[in-house]
Amino acid sequence: MVLDPVVAEVRLTKVLIDGGSGLNLIFASTLKKMGLNFTEMLTPSKSPFFGIVPGNASHPLGTVILPVTFGTRENYLTEFIKFEVANFESSYQAILGRPALAKFMAVPHCVYLLLKMPEKRVFSPSEAT
Repeated sequence: MVLDPVVAEVRLTKVLIDGGSGLNLIFASTLKKMGLNFTEMLTPSKSPFFGIVPGNASHPLGTVILPVTFGTRENYLTEFIKFEVANFESSYQAILGRPALAKFMAVPHCVYLLLKMPEKRVFSPSEAT
């Protein structure tokens, strides 16, 4: 499923939601196009990942944590997602896997091409106790 979340205040139009993937991946070219100086934001990562490039292990440039927002102006949810930064090209701008879905408590609904998430609930002070 391909959706269009807002990542670091930029709407991305080709983000793959992959419930079978164990990582969240964003591409260095996407970060450059977003105007982010990601080299200063990177945290070193030595863990290779498999299954993206057929037959080969891929080594990330590092990890970066970015805010990701789904929803509309009236009803939205933002979470900080940790991405592995890959230095190769893809037809997607990013891939959100199980870690992001778990953070959003979201379930992909492929028939309607949307993510089902719990709605925000605002508690009154009397309910908080």
